[in-house]
Amino acid sequence: MALLKKVSLIVFTLPLVGCTTVPTTTQDRRLDGYVPKITAADFDYDPMQTPIARRYAKELATPGVSGATLIDDGVSAFVIRAAFARMATKTIDLQTYIYSNDFSSKVLVGELKNAADRGVKVRILLDDYGTKSDIVDVMLLNQHPNIEVKVFNTVANRSRFLYYPQFLMDFNRLNSRMHNKLFIVDNVAYITGGRNVGSNYFYPETASNFSDTDVLFLGDMTRYATDSFNQYWQHHLSIPASVFPKAKSKKALKKLEQNFAEIQRKSAEEVKRYNKIITMAQREYNAKNFDFSWGRGKFLADPPEKVEMTMAQKQEYRGEIITALQRLWDDTEREVYLSAAYFVPGQGGLEHMMKEEKSGVHMTIVTNSLASTNAPTVYAKWEKYRKKLIASGADVYEFMLSAENLRGKEHDRERKQSSFSVLHSKTIVFDDDISWIGSFNLDPRSAYFNTENVAIFESPEFAKKLRDMIIGDTVTSWHVTMDGNSTRWTGWRTGEAAPRTYRRSPDTSVFRRIWKSLCGLVPEKFV
Repeated sequence: MALLKKVSLIVFTLPLVGCTTVPTTTQDRRLDGYVPKITAADFDYDPMQTPIARRYAKELATPGVSGATLIDDGVSAFVIRAAFARMATKTIDLQTYIYSNDFSSKVLVGELKNAADRGVKVRILLDDYGTKSDIVDVMLLNQHPNIEVKVFNTVANRSRFLYYPQFLMDFNRLNSRMHNKLFIVDNVAYITGGRNVGSNYFYPETASNFSDTDVLFLGDMTRYATDSFNQYWQHHLSIPASVFPKAKSKKALKKLEQNFAEIQRKSAEEVKRYNKIITMAQREYNAKNFDFSWGRGKFLADPPEKVEMTMAQKQEYRGEIITALQRLWDDTEREVYLSAAYFVPGQGGLEHMMKEEKSGVHMTIVTNSLASTNAPTVYAKWEKYRKKLIASGADVYEFMLSAENLRGKEHDRERKQSSFSVLHSKTIVFDDDISWIGSFNLDPRSAYFNTENVAIFESPEFAKKLRDMIIGDTVTSWHVTMDGNSTRWTGWRTGEAAPRTYRRSPDTSVFRRIWKSLCGLVPEKFV
């Protein structure tokens, strides 16, 4: 027995020999000589005097006023990010959970590098788990004199063999991730919503596409977004990319630059068309043709310290986001439209929603179907609440799998070319007056574990646009009802004169339904 223990110890510790580790805190002595490239002095400018702000100087003249324009398709989301990177003159801040390092990610990173070449200071903050690589393009760009990259909440040992076992040893910290999404330009415009950085968030041509929602905000709200970014950037869990050995590879950076040049050479016509589209977006902005709605709003974010809370503290945590959500729901008098990719309201949330529905506040809920979801564990928990919400009077819809299921051309958003569509939005409209957009999923993970951000915007004009988008998604979703104790899904398929009704989750195999049932065994607090 003693020999077996010794052998097991040797087998487990062998991968540690010669493997790379990185700091998990800036208090690590290995960072004693770290000198930041981008400092507060680089933000010593008046955002309202930047070209981006001056185009809408009249509208932004009223203190506290901001503009908002809805971005409801992936291509527009990419084009607007690229166009604003080209219009930047001072600073760009990018905060993301996932960076996929695929083609669209490379092109966007190329835009950030071009901005830095012009003298724009660029800060990039990545979640370590969402990136899962030490040599992604964005890390290499940390070598640029005007670009600084940091990684939040790092996994210490970079060995593939030990990457996931470390979660068992430091589960409380590593199970909590930075889920925030921000793209801030010249401290006066920012984009937030559900999109990470990757092709399946931007292009419907991908095999699996996320149907998502972003909003471009302009004006006063941006300073609060920047304040939140700064909290994360300066936190001791944000580790400079300069300590990641692979990110310092001059050879890899040279290869990346060669890749950029190769794309330009081999895809000259495509690049020409791409530049034409970006230029057109810039021209539309400068001509003041962006569809801005004007109002007042707040930007809220969890503090980075949430990651380090104990399990007991996380279960009791009630930050600004949850507090604001409860207050908005309490103040609502007529209706709530909700598009939630991952919807697990919890017993307290369920009781609150049922009480509001019975008091006359009608709910329309759009979430993923079992066929469309990329998180069957979440769907298994959602089923527990669906029956009671429907019984209370709520209208419940579940997202269809793909464009093949669509009745016509009324509303198919980003699903014309994707063979598999996943709803990824996190949006709510209260009383056709107040809009809620951000990274916050209505589930336990967002509430207790991950850090999140949301924008709350008060503008009846904008709320109507967002509401209409959610209503449009109901057209391409299954309407879920109850027939006694049995669930029914009703919806239209292409070319059919009448809707179909199903007694089981549409477009699913028996294996997927069994897998969902097994996923239901996972405790709800961990979904």
